[in-house]
Amino acid sequence: MRHIKKITPFVFTLFITSLSFIHSYAQPLKPAHPFTHADTLRGTYGPSRDWWDVLKYDLHVTFNIADSTISGINVISFKPLKKGKLMQIDLQEPMILDSIYISTKNIFQSTTNTGVVYGYKKMPFTKDGNAYFIDFSNEHIKNGDDHNIVSVFYHGKPRIARRPPWDGGLIWKKSKDGSPWVSIACQGLGASVWYPCKDHQADEPDSAEMHITCPDSLMCVGNGRFRGKTVNGDGTATYDWAVVEPINNYCIIPYIGKYVHFGEVCKGEKGDVDMDYWVLDYNLDKAKEQFKDAPRMMKAFEYWFGPYPFAADGYKLVEAPHLGMEHQSATAYGNGYRNGYAGRDLSGTGWGLKWDFIIVHESGHEWFANNITSKDIADMWIHEGFTNYSETLFTDYWYGKEAGNAYVQGTRRLISNDMPIIGPYNVNQEGSGDMYYKGGNMLHTIRQVIDNDESFRQILRGLNSTFYHKTVTSKEVEAYISKQAHFNFSKVFDQYLRTTQIPVLEYKIDGWKVSFRYDSCVAGFNLPLKVSFGKEDKSEQWIKPTAKWQTLQLADWFDGKTFVVNSNFYIKSRKVE
Repeated sequence: MRHIKKITPFVFTLFITSLSFIHSYAQPLKPAHPFTHADTLRGTYGPSRDWWDVLKYDLHVTFNIADSTISGINVISFKPLKKGKLMQIDLQEPMILDSIYISTKNIFQSTTNTGVVYGYKKMPFTKDGNAYFIDFSNEHIKNGDDHNIVSVFYHGKPRIARRPPWDGGLIWKKSKDGSPWVSIACQGLGASVWYPCKDHQADEPDSAEMHITCPDSLMCVGNGRFRGKTVNGDGTATYDWAVVEPINNYCIIPYIGKYVHFGEVCKGEKGDVDMDYWVLDYNLDKAKEQFKDAPRMMKAFEYWFGPYPFAADGYKLVEAPHLGMEHQSATAYGNGYRNGYAGRDLSGTGWGLKWDFIIVHESGHEWFANNITSKDIADMWIHEGFTNYSETLFTDYWYGKEAGNAYVQGTRRLISNDMPIIGPYNVNQEGSGDMYYKGGNMLHTIRQVIDNDESFRQILRGLNSTFYHKTVTSKEVEAYISKQAHFNFSKVFDQYLRTTQIPVLEYKIDGWKVSFRYDSCVAGFNLPLKVSFGKEDKSEQWIKPTAKWQTLQLADWFDGKTFVVNSNFYIKSRKVE
């Protein structure tokens, strides 16, 4: 069969080896209503997923550029956590799953001079849309045993991205010199658009390998470290890349093109960090100038967030045939070697043109998205809200606090308040795109309440150490911030994340008396505010509004008319008679 021919003898040998040798370690979707059975299969971490833990993905994939098809194997190492009946493997149509083999301790074994060799067994499976189910009810696997493999053969012509990275899929393009340029963007859509996997953010493989076969005139760049190239003698070569730290499914991405390399080493908090840059050959000079923002990014973010969380796999920027994505240890860069966001300042203040948006924003995701990952895509504000705020913190670090304040306030014009930031759970659905700018402004508001930048910085660093290489829920992040800040922000999170209402502070002035209360707020909303009652410095005071009217008797320094909420708080104010 045609697709079987694409599996080279070399790759098949690796497949058989993987069955004989077990390793000792192993963009936003638009709302879709009404939700379907397929949405539930995709988004729920249920009984076909929760009984087993992915240890490693070992991908062997051939990219056939002439006809835009791929074929390959994913060798999945896993550990049972409890007794399970069905195992769900996801692979999106029109991709085709050909066969599945399993290898466990309970399948026949023998001993050789290289150790124990486990046999393998072909398994039947059933299909339900984009989900495939393997019946494990008769397989006797001991809980906690990590000597288990599922090897999935597949092929097909995967969905082509129409507007990457927002409308994702495979990207088959040509660079300006006419050479093939291939990559993938699949956040939200899911990694199962191009390889079979447990396609849910709650479970990340502890490590991963990619063995990508493509024309030998091109270079394939992947996540982690380059392990070598094998020339196959048929006009193709296989490029081996390995990641030794946990990685999101959607971050495992190859880049194929006429790449050249340069790099440097940055002094990080915990030692040297390798900074590698892969760009199309004709853009080398541009990249050497523009990528000077990368070490600046590393210095600022290690200050605010803590040590780079993937030093073992290194840091990379890879020129991509789309705008950008946070592909762990291989960040996609397609900003055209311009400052700002494709040459624009999203804040409208001028500060956003001082640095390259894609380098800063997508690299910020190494801490928030890749290090700390939301279990459910509904909580994606954890990725995008913090990373949006990383732009402010970068600006603050290099240009000063007032510059950072101006930048974040400038982004408010991009907030739509169309729907809650947190989406519905268990259906693979994000909430509003306000998770970016509104999420960033919520964090800026919380920073004002904490009123101590060192304490705020330690909270950010504490998040990255407490939840190091972990998947989390919004509630866990919210509770951590409240505990470390010694202030209950639960109602603040409810207001900004779970409603579309911006808090309104109503006030009225009667002589030297000022009265105020909150309106358009969740019950119990308790955000303290700094308010100015005049031009003198001492006139700015903290107030603690509630839903009930409160009155302050002010001193003779009050000018009788000024009532201005500090602009760093993301609220509205309204004078009433």
